[in-house]
Formats: sequence, structure tokens, C-alpha cells
Amino acid sequence: MLPSVVASELEQVACDAIRTAFHPTTPGFKGLIDRFLADRERLFKGPYVSVALPFQQGSRRDWFPQIPLPFPPYRHQEQAFDRLLPGTPRNTLVATGTGSGKTECFLLPLLEHCRQQQAQGLRGIKAILIYPMNALATDQARRIADLIHTTPALAGLRAGLYIGAEDDSKTAAMTATSIITDKEALQKAPPDILLTNYKQLDYLLLQPHVQGLWEHNGRLADGTSVLRYLVVDEFHFRWRPGHRPGLPDPPPARSAPVPRRRTGLRGHLRHPRRSGIDPGDARLCGPDLRQSL
Repeated sequence: MLPSVVASELEQVACDAIRTAFHPTTPGFKGLIDRFLADRERLFKGPYVSVALPFQQGSRRDWFPQIPLPFPPYRHQEQAFDRLLPGTPRNTLVATGTGSGKTECFLLPLLEHCRQQQAQGLRGIKAILIYPMNALATDQARRIADLIHTTPALAGLRAGLYIGAEDDSKTAAMTATSIITDKEALQKAPPDILLTNYKQLDYLLLQPHVQGLWEHNGRLADGTSVLRYLVVDEFHFRWRPGHRPGLPDPPPARSAPVPRRRTGLRGHLRHPRRSGIDPGDARLCGPDLRQSL
């Protein structure tokens, strides 16, 4: 496929469609469409050539001894690993190009944390992944299921998908291609990793009959909680008059008030205020947002 040929064909198809849809017969308008299309710049710009530069390569592959990396990480992935390793993870914003491995930036440290907590016999939700659309959450769920199934060190880890839509073939246990989607099973035995959306997370924090999910997320002996990672995947912005650049839209009026949501989540995180994971920090991941990668 030659881009220049395809561009020319698309232009011709567009012109033909306009001529077919608009054929004025009123005197004075005859030939108006042909005169408009005669000046190519009125309708078309380009074609343009976009060149993707390679991402800078990293220098090591031993970040997670128990979770072998199937690829040599990029430099920005190593920066993310350094900030998000279990122990003292820091809030991190990952903003790079398509195909740069943004998911691995947070998913691998998150899985390592869950592995360590499981080895200590600690139960409860250890990470929450929030998605703006159910389709994104479902797609990521298959990816996580495969990674857990094919990595021996992650055997026994459980991930659950809790969204509004009902799954026709809901599963109550982990498989090679699916995480847990049965809501009753999730409430009875909370997963290590919870995938959800904004509205459902608000629902899970407030509704009494689903509080079984947080049964094991109380305060530990050191004052912290097993829940250490809150990830906002696919963080998009919309522009409108009066919108300050760099800030997301405020929540719509029908959403629950943000302070109530933040307070509820802090209650389950059980972190001191300084080191707690702040839902207002939003791919945002980790528990004090100071640096963009």
C-alpha cells in the first residue's frame, strides 16, 4: 500500500461524495460545488508523514527476580519501576507514546507487591485499577489473567473485574484467559487485584451490602494496609471554555461528591495522611506526585 496513492484515492472519493450529495439547481448556485472543490486547500490538508522515534533503551532486566521480564525495558519503564517498587512506592504519572509499554510500568511492580504480600499470608485487596471504559478494563483483564497463569511465582494470585455490566459467562475462579467476574464470589473472597471503573468504585465504597470486599483491608501492625497501589489507567482530558489547561474536567453533577469518595477510600487504605494513596492524584499510579515520566 502506497500512502500517496491511498491519499489521492481518498480525496477523489470525498469529492465524488460531496458532488453527489450537493447538486444545487437554483440559478446563481450552478457550479458552486465544483468551484469549491477546485481549490484543494479548502477541503484537504496534507498528506503528512509522521515519523516515530525509537524509545531510549534501559540498562538492566533484573528488576523483578521472581517475575522474568520478557523484554528489555525502555528507559522510561526503568524510571517507573524505580519509583513504584514495593516498599516505598511514589505517585507517578506515565505519559509516553503509543506502544511504549505504559501498562508494564505499573503492572509489574503491582504484581510484585501482591506476590510479596501473598508470601506473608496477607489477604485483602492490594491494588485497584480504574478504567474510564468497561471495554478497556475487560481487555486488560485478559492480559492480567495470562500473565498470572504463565508466571509460576504468581500462582495463587487472584484478580477480579467489578463493573456494572453483567457477564453472560461469569467466572468464579481464575483461568488462563479470564479473571474472576462473579460479583458474589468477589464479595465472599476479595481478590488481590480489583479492576473497576469510577462509578463502581464509588458504589463499592458506599453500599453496605458489598463491604465484604474490604473485609481484610484493615490497619496492619505498622499502621499501613495491604492496599498500596491505586492506578488510573488511560487518563484523558477534554477541553471546554473556562477549562484550565492541564487539569481534568470536574466530576459531573450526578457523581458522588469527591470529598466523600476520597474519605471513603482513605478509610480502606488506612495510611497516614502524608504517605496515603490519594485518589485525587491521577496512567497515575503509586501512593506524593512529584515527577512526570
